[in-house]
Amino acid sequence: MDPFHWLDVQRIAEELAEAHPHEDPLAIAFPRLKSLVEGLEDFEPQEGHPANERILEAIQQAWIDERD
Repeated sequence: MDPFHWLDVQRIAEELAEAHPHEDPLAIAFPRLKSLVEGLEDFEPQEGHPANERILEAIQQAWIDERD
């Protein structure tokens, strides 16, 4: 698959839902969420686009929506 980075919020949510189907995104603290994302296959951080609270919130919400 093609690599993705922090701004690919929907793709990250889909990958997290597939890789961690039994995790509750609401129960995951942002430092752990960041680690889970960084551990996804094909994830490659892009220079100039670091993870921040806003991006992690968007990922968390997209993951919640993906589960529903």
